[in-house]
Amino acid sequence: MADDSAGGFPDDYPTIDPTSFDVVICGTGLPESILAAACAAAGKTVLHVDPNPFYGSLYSSVPLPSLPSFLSPDSSAPVPSSSTATSSSAPSAASSHSAIHLERRCLYSEVETSGTVPESSGRFTVDLVGPRVLYCADEAVDLLLRSGGNNHVEFKSVEGGSLLYWDGALYPVPDSKGAIFMDGTLKPGMKTLLFSFFKLVESHIATSSSGDKEGEGEASGKICEEDLDLPFVEFLKKQRLPPKISAVMLYAIAMADYDQDAADSCEKLLTTRDGIKSIALYFSSIKRFANAEGAFIYPMYGHGELPQAFCRFAAVKGALYVLRMPVTALLLDQEKKRYIGTRLASGQDILCQQLILDPSFKIPSLEIPSDVSDSNSPRKVARGICITSSSIKQGKSSVLVVFPPKSLQEQQAAAVRVLQLSSNVAVCPPGMFMAYLSTPCTDAFLGKQCINKAIEVLFSAQGSDDSEGHLETTSENIENAKPTLIWNCVYVQEITQGPSGTVLSCPMPDENLDYRNILESTQKLFADAYPNEEFLPRNSAPKYADDDSDSAE
Repeated sequence: MADDSAGGFPDDYPTIDPTSFDVVICGTGLPESILAAACAAAGKTVLHVDPNPFYGSLYSSVPLPSLPSFLSPDSSAPVPSSSTATSSSAPSAASSHSAIHLERRCLYSEVETSGTVPESSGRFTVDLVGPRVLYCADEAVDLLLRSGGNNHVEFKSVEGGSLLYWDGALYPVPDSKGAIFMDGTLKPGMKTLLFSFFKLVESHIATSSSGDKEGEGEASGKICEEDLDLPFVEFLKKQRLPPKISAVMLYAIAMADYDQDAADSCEKLLTTRDGIKSIALYFSSIKRFANAEGAFIYPMYGHGELPQAFCRFAAVKGALYVLRMPVTALLLDQEKKRYIGTRLASGQDILCQQLILDPSFKIPSLEIPSDVSDSNSPRKVARGICITSSSIKQGKSSVLVVFPPKSLQEQQAAAVRVLQLSSNVAVCPPGMFMAYLSTPCTDAFLGKQCINKAIEVLFSAQGSDDSEGHLETTSENIENAKPTLIWNCVYVQEITQGPSGTVLSCPMPDENLDYRNILESTQKLFADAYPNEEFLPRNSAPKYADDDSDSAE
């Protein structure tokens, strides 16, 4: 977890020795930390610096009182710089390189807060990447096991499972045969259809995993290629699944973001092949670990613990870490027209073969003017953070809620996802709950409108006396009183990807519930830099006496 204080920059920076490394990485976000671990495991010399006094960068978990300084940084605050760094200093007579001033972009905007911050605000830890979970069987967990990072992070199961908002009520997500059998809201005929669909999917997964390429169709246990290339929503219709169950499969299990029924305007139309792949990951995650009840787990103390785990691995492998060390400029080789190092706030120049920066840096392009290098219109994600006095799902500490497209309002083009957490993961005091919300958007106003609508549906305002202060939950045919909303914050985050070249820019926190796309982009960056090196080999982890890979903790 990030320290309470952002901390000022020291008057006397340490001198770094040596002054040349294979790799210099600026920022300790999750992608940068994984790359530091991978580079160190490959035998590269690594210098890893961060301007903050804590690990995590854009992937940090910060105390609630510190949140405003991250979302709305003071533009009038002085930027630390060396006495020798200028916007573009000319090369000296003894040097063939010049220093190109480095700037950072503000990623957050449209910040609005309401309610009263609890007196014990310092006991609340806020994820900058929320809502976010890990599948028990996804690559992020495998990387933690391979690096030994699982010895430094403890996880808890999202034990309340998932709920789908449909026609004004919350329904349990039938994500397994056992859940289908126990679901009292499903009619017998619907249970039969779901059992058949799950059997088909499981048979296809098993046949595909065995490498059996003979035959297609239900008799062979494989879904035919023609169906695999169909939009997943069309395949679900062929299986005679009704709209609500199709929504469960599309948005609560396959985790599609955009409205799959709007094929002409859908930002990303999910194919059956990709849908089945996501369902396979979901199924394989259920009960992978003995102490994890469902498909998802969450790290104790917040997602900021994950970068620290990989940084520990990198340090064991020889990487050098220096916190409270801003980078003020990139060193440009004038003859070769490539970046060859960094200038630190101390004024010290560090040379390297490969530079890796966190995505908040604006990287000056060598081909086009720097003022137009970020001309592409960035994607956006609207996010929300809520503090409440009771659980969305009675008796459960953590739960995931999915609002499919158009379930909140006609203009809702993408799913809204909500993750509720409690004190059992040490992010808030006992008796209190935190909820994270997010939805991808192209228009900030509409994105925030969807987030606010979801907040309105799930929670009641403090001190309100409205007659609609109940949210119907159909799992037991009862009405639960809406949790009281104590405080909330809604904001918009940009999602941009910097240019590739002699400087690698890491991926930003995205709109997804998990880290799959971020890890894929991170692995590609490593392959681009070191095509002949293996990415975090399985035999690279330090040995621990009490290693237990069968536990989520």
